[in-house]
Amino acid sequence: MSAQGALRWLPFGVMAAVAVTDVLAGPSLGFLPLLTLGPSFASVSGSVQRTAMVGLVALALCIPLAAYNDLLLRWQNNLTIVTIVSVTGVGMLAGHLRLRRERELADVRLVAEAAQRVLLRPVPRRAADLQVALSYTSAAAEARIGGDLYEVVTTPHGVRLLIGDVQGKGLEAVETAAWVLGAFREAAYDEPELDEVSARLEASLSRHLGGEKFVTAILAEVHDGEILLLNHGHPPPLHLGVDGEAVAVEPADAGLPLGLGPLASDRPKTHQVPFRGGDRILLFTDGVIEARDDGGAFYPLSDRVHLLRADDPQDALDALRADLVRHTGGPLPDDAAMLLLHRQT
Repeated sequence: MSAQGALRWLPFGVMAAVAVTDVLAGPSLGFLPLLTLGPSFASVSGSVQRTAMVGLVALALCIPLAAYNDLLLRWQNNLTIVTIVSVTGVGMLAGHLRLRRERELADVRLVAEAAQRVLLRPVPRRAADLQVALSYTSAAAEARIGGDLYEVVTTPHGVRLLIGDVQGKGLEAVETAAWVLGAFREAAYDEPELDEVSARLEASLSRHLGGEKFVTAILAEVHDGEILLLNHGHPPPLHLGVDGEAVAVEPADAGLPLGLGPLASDRPKTHQVPFRGGDRILLFTDGVIEARDDGGAFYPLSDRVHLLRADDPQDALDALRADLVRHTGGPLPDDAAMLLLHRQT
């Protein structure tokens, strides 16, 4: 039986146990006030109507048990009946308020997730000579709406990519992600150089971000035989060569996250990475490498490189995502976005 099914039957099971115990104990001990546990438990997970029904069942059990205990019409039993009615009424009110708040929360989540799906458009599975695989794993329910973002666009200047992670969560993070994606989609077509795209993003965020908020990100541009990377304080990508070697691509000159550009004396510089036929590059957010198991150990991405060798890039990324979820043993504490690029031979 599922947990939800157990909760549905719990009020009746408790009242049945009280009735049996009262009969077996005899008239000397009074267990009838414990019948109020039925409507109390019903109000936790049931509807208003269900709580009322459980309260009526409690009253229906109370009357014959009171007669069995020779308490019918005595003040003790009258007090028990008043208590059952009062607890049922309070439970119905509590259930009504709980259901209303659950509906309101569900509506807010639906609107926010719909907005996030609009922002995070499906990426093309093929761009020029690239195969692109995507995985986006939502966090636990209380942090479901996050600020991870990604985009792949084919421009006159080549295939350009963005992956990033907004500081914070919720609607505010989604709003910031919208600014970043909107600025990138426009600048990626207009600017001939990748560092100029970065400058446009920085300028856009400087107008909209306040305080110490920031966005870690990697911008990429694919060329013949190589890929240009510009790292704004983001976890380094993982380059998987066709020869089997896997290397974390650490930038020689790491930049500050977007939004903190005014604090840096120099703008970050692009760096070139060989990217030939058969090579793969995995770009990911920190929700991947910061996921912990029950013992507190971080996800060992470097030890899972073999999962990314499957012939189909999407199958490879799906296998890595499944392994990540197994590592945590449940929902992730933070969103985890991954882009796997495969250069066809």
